[in-house]
Amino acid sequence: MQRHDRDRFQTVLFAPAARREALFALYAFNYEIARVRESVTQPMLGQIRLQWWRENIGAAFGGGAIRHHPVVEALAAIRDLGLTRDHFDRLIDARETDLADEPPASLAALEDYAEGTSSRLIYLALEALEVRDMAALVSGRHVGIAYALSGLLRAVPFLAAAGRSIIPRDIAARSGLEFGDFRGRRSSPALCAAVAEIAAAASKHLQAARALRNRIPRSALPALLPAIIAQRSLTRLKQAGDDPFDPALATPDPLQSWRLAVAALFNRF
Repeated sequence: MQRHDRDRFQTVLFAPAARREALFALYAFNYEIARVRESVTQPMLGQIRLQWWRENIGAAFGGGAIRHHPVVEALAAIRDLGLTRDHFDRLIDARETDLADEPPASLAALEDYAEGTSSRLIYLALEALEVRDMAALVSGRHVGIAYALSGLLRAVPFLAAAGRSIIPRDIAARSGLEFGDFRGRRSSPALCAAVAEIAAAASKHLQAARALRNRIPRSALPALLPAIIAQRSLTRLKQAGDDPFDPALATPDPLQSWRLAVAALFNRF
C-alpha cells in the first residue's frame, strides 16, 4: 500500500488504529480496479476483470463464498461496518471509462468521472470511520473531485506518453489545444490554458468543501485529508505556470507527511 498509493497510505496513519485495516482494505481495492487499464491488452479483458470484482464484492458483502484473494478477503472481514454496496459498484463502473481512449466530452463529464472514481471512495472511508454526517458527505464529494482532478493533472505526462488525454474536448476547443502537441508532450500556451481551467475547477471544489468544515466531526478528518494533497498539488502546478510537463512537478512533495500532520493537529483540511 505504501508503495502503490503513497497519498492515501499517509492519510490512513491519522485514523484511529481500530479503523486503519478497514481503510487499507478500501484503498487496496481501489488500487486494484484503478490499475486494470494498465494491466490488460484489450478493453474486453478489462471489462472481464472489472466484472470479476463486481461479483466478488457482491459475495464479500452478501455473505457468499469469496475467492482466495487478499483484497477480497480483507473486504469480507469488514462487511459488518455496513458499507454501502452502491459505492463499490459506482467505483467499478467509473473505471470502465478508463478502458476507452477518448477524452471526456466536457468538464462536467470529467467531474462526473472524478466523483465516481474518488468521491465514492471517500464516502466509503467516511462510513468505515462511522461518519454518516451529511455535511461530511457533501464535503467529501467536493474533496474527492478536487483530489481526482489534481491527480489527473499530475498524471498528464504519463497519460500523454500512453497516447491518452484527460483534457475535455470543450476545454481543448476553447484553448485551441491540438492533441498532437499533447501526445508529443510539448508545452504550449493552449495546454497551459486548458490545464488552468481544470485546476480552477478543482480549486472551486476545495473551497466548497472547506466552507463546511466547521460543521464536520473531527472523526471524519482522515477521509478528507486528500484535500491537503490536492491543494499542494494545485499550488505547485500554478507555480509552474500551469505547465504539467514542468520537470519540477515530477518530484513528490517531500513535506507532504508534515503537511498532513499539521492539518490533523489543528483539525483542518
